[in-house]
Amino acid sequence: MSEKLVRVPADKLRELFKQKFIANGMKEEFADRTADVLLWADERGIHSHGSVRMQYYSERQAKGGFNNDPEFKWEKTGPSTAIFHGDNAKGTYVAHEAMEKAIEMAEENGVAVVGMSRLSHSGAIGYYVEKAAEKGMVALSVVQSDPMVVPFGGSEPYFGTNPIAFGAPRAEGNKPIVFDMATTVQAWGKILDARSKNKEIPDTWAVDKDGKPTTDPWEVNALLPVAGPKGYGLMMMVDVLAGSLLGLPFGKHVSSMYADLSEYRNLGQLHIVINPDFFSSKDALIEKMEQMVQELHDQKPAPGFDQVYYPGELMNAVKEEYDKDGIPIPEDIVNFLESDRLY
Repeated sequence: MSEKLVRVPADKLRELFKQKFIANGMKEEFADRTADVLLWADERGIHSHGSVRMQYYSERQAKGGFNNDPEFKWEKTGPSTAIFHGDNAKGTYVAHEAMEKAIEMAEENGVAVVGMSRLSHSGAIGYYVEKAAEKGMVALSVVQSDPMVVPFGGSEPYFGTNPIAFGAPRAEGNKPIVFDMATTVQAWGKILDARSKNKEIPDTWAVDKDGKPTTDPWEVNALLPVAGPKGYGLMMMVDVLAGSLLGLPFGKHVSSMYADLSEYRNLGQLHIVINPDFFSSKDALIEKMEQMVQELHDQKPAPGFDQVYYPGELMNAVKEEYDKDGIPIPEDIVNFLESDRLY
């Protein structure tokens, strides 16, 4: 791919995403939501989960790897628990619908734990917890992915990057606290991003087929867990919550993202939403969040840093810049989006 980046206005980029999905046969409501999630990532500088995924999504859609005519089922299993059966529809749409329902349940019952059974890749999951935080809720979301990480002390891939996202509200007019991380040193999307830009990666991110550290993104065979055994434990936790708990495949049995793009993924995800009014109050929580942010900002920064930022703050700063100047997208991806090619 070309290293040249093209600045694209957010509204234009979103429309390019949407129209490419529709051209591939995706229903408009699914295309709308998926375009939103991809744009959310790109306009915050999380390019690993934005436009770099377009050709993959488009090819999987064209080959029937997403169910475009699903039979959704909302199964309420208790006062605060439910399962949203996604029937392998586009994961971005399923995860958003499940979060909307989880927020409604938490408003009424204080807590909601909603599992999503059998969905496809749902993109940057910070998008979903931000939706809850904007409604004054505290939220956690975890999702499993296919095996591409060596366990601590191992040499073969077993778990996925299995990300965790957390969101908490702030005062009106201030952006929520949003924390979104893979349980690996870097997400697989960062490898794709490096490939799209022809850039080397740090030798702490991944290993080649011989289990040796590599700086060549094209030689990556498996990723490494963040903080060694700690990241390994976290990715197992995510796999249990988002997979085994829902009766879905786990670990190395999770379907591959790239092996057969015509097959459904059958992934699992879990949202936990907490209504602060059932514990202290939304106002009391927000007051503490504002105090926390201010105290962090007031800290003397360490050498080499200009300020202590709260989680998600730098993403918001990137969005402000991109809103003015456009989002930098690899030229090859822009050309693809503007072409008649399906993938």
